[in-house]
Amino acid sequence: MYYRDKIEIIKDIFNAENIRLTSDLLIVDDRNYPIIDDVIILLEENQYTYFVKKKLKSKFNGDTVDREVFSSDIQYSFGEEWKNYDKILLDYKEEFLQYFDIVDVNKLNGKRVCDLGCGNGRWSYFLRNICKEIILIDFSDAIFTARKNLADANNCLFFMCDLKKIPFKNDFVDFLFCLGVLHHMPTFCLDEVRNLKKYAKVLLIFLYYSLDNRPIYYRIILKLITFFRRQLSGIRNPYFRKAFSCSGTYLIYLPLIYLGYLLKPLNVSSYVPLYEFYKNKSVKRIQQDVYDRFFTSIEQRVSRKDIFKLKDTFSNIIMSDAIPYWHFLCER
Repeated sequence: MYYRDKIEIIKDIFNAENIRLTSDLLIVDDRNYPIIDDVIILLEENQYTYFVKKKLKSKFNGDTVDREVFSSDIQYSFGEEWKNYDKILLDYKEEFLQYFDIVDVNKLNGKRVCDLGCGNGRWSYFLRNICKEIILIDFSDAIFTARKNLADANNCLFFMCDLKKIPFKNDFVDFLFCLGVLHHMPTFCLDEVRNLKKYAKVLLIFLYYSLDNRPIYYRIILKLITFFRRQLSGIRNPYFRKAFSCSGTYLIYLPLIYLGYLLKPLNVSSYVPLYEFYKNKSVKRIQQDVYDRFFTSIEQRVSRKDIFKLKDTFSNIIMSDAIPYWHFLCER
């Protein structure tokens, strides 16, 4: 059993003494949590994905969860995204360094860290040999992909959990990061940042920016993209999604990137949409982002000014001025 040597960690994060473990069940006090492929399922039964229902032979057909606090279509879309784009790409190393530019990673040595909304585990992959323990949490089937990608790491614990119903104690980790997740929730993303305050003293957050540091034509283009995204996100046909992600890469993203390269001698390439972030990305990485961008039904965006309003909750906000916009630290 993968968690046999992790009982003390589980006791600590749940703040519970009565812990029992079987091959397919974690029992915490009077709560039973199924274990599937080394992933501990903390979801309510009415939040189970099709894969989890099938594995547990669950026939639950009760009321659906309140869409005000839980979005099953977002859960489905991210589960499918990380099933189709499951590999840890070389691109992710550079992106990891970009996100963590305001973090002294060496200080995470020997610390317990939480990767909240972990997706396929691409960021934890680069921390696995640094941190003492990593708690990976995701509410979609992506958590099973993360488990596979971190198969060689014995210091990781995997939980399938609603981000709004984490049953762990306050300060269950030393450091928590949540990158590209909260802006896809049906509740206001900045309020969700505030809600995370109790779990760690320092948070690293990335939220989509409102293009507040870009020319006005960027925002006009965004409105057009948003219109198409809202239509496309309801299409679940996997063949259509794959075909669109491929065609979007070759017909939209790559032409703009090449245009940026052509204009680089004139020092105006930064005015070309998509160029700055994607100029060194592989085709596979771009396809994954096309999928992410056009098949996600909820997308919130915030400005730099909005983020600094979090000072009503945190003692300090440290924002990076670098891509990707905006990522920032919240210190309690």
